[in-house]
Amino acid sequence: MNNLVKFFFVGFFILSCETTENTKSGESRIGRPDAESWQATITLTNEGAKRAIIRSGHLEKYNERHYILLDQNVDADFFNSEEVYTTNLKSEMAEVDEEEDFLIAIGNVVVVSDSGVTLFTDTLAWDNVKENVFTDDPVKFITDSQDTLYGIGFESDVELNNWKILKPTGVFHENENEKQ
Repeated sequence: MNNLVKFFFVGFFILSCETTENTKSGESRIGRPDAESWQATITLTNEGAKRAIIRSGHLEKYNERHYILLDQNVDADFFNSEEVYTTNLKSEMAEVDEEEDFLIAIGNVVVVSDSGVTLFTDTLAWDNVKENVFTDDPVKFITDSQDTLYGIGFESDVELNNWKILKPTGVFHENENEKQ
């Protein structure tokens, strides 16, 4: 075989082995979501039981990373192991790690339980496997008796029944009318 023919075959082989992730218009797909949805609703389960229904204005799904980004007005309803509604969470955005069964709500997080307690924080993580929520950020917590507690760091069950503020801050003032 002459050298020119060998060069052609080697060049053709190299070019045919090159992989590119391009769309029809020539734009790269690298780093872009595998799927997108607007006005999306997803359901998270634990051992077949419905644990959360999450709505968002926009959803991006990344299959290889097992990651979902909810980046517009997240509104999530949480359910106990008997699938009874317990809590609502609202945040600006959220990230879901599908492999770890883990959600992080980000930005102006407000959680309201059916028992009447409310939590305000900047970020809140929900571990679906361990069935708890937590944050290391500053929190404002309003109890069902309307006491307002402040602190840094928070841990609780999803229903906000068994909670603790890790580093309480501030001063509690008893209302003069309550002393009677």
